[in-house]
Amino acid sequence: MNKDESIRFAARYLEDLLSFFGINVAVTSTIDDEVIQLSVPSTSLNSLLIGRNADNLRALQHVVSMALVTNGAEITRVNVDVASYKQHRAERIAEKAEGWIKKVRETGQPMTVDLNAADRRVVHKVAGDYSDIETHSEGEGRERKLIINKVETE
Repeated sequence: MNKDESIRFAARYLEDLLSFFGINVAVTSTIDDEVIQLSVPSTSLNSLLIGRNADNLRALQHVVSMALVTNGAEITRVNVDVASYKQHRAERIAEKAEGWIKKVRETGQPMTVDLNAADRRVVHKVAGDYSDIETHSEGEGRERKLIINKVETE
């Protein structure tokens, strides 16, 4: 299945999956950096779909991704967002990142932050706007942490 077919399949598959919960909505789909972005509009079951710590969102992503793999899709990475939850979370994390970076710049002391992979990516992106700040991740799996350092500039 080519790229366009993969995107259409993913959206249709998620719509069918949601219909089992009695949620009949149109899922919008785009592609960004070889990741299929699926957006579910707000419904009365947002909290069920998102779940605690967005666990249900990750599960939905996994199910759709595995369906793509099983059907030989060209693109198999999927990001599911419900009622712009992830977008709003990324904005909040970016604001926090600005504060962490400010603190590191003021004190010169590195900061270690415990974040999930998606949140670490947001902080890496924000830090990219600062020439005197570098970020990297250390550890494995759920123990992975983000380190924010001040870099001496000449």
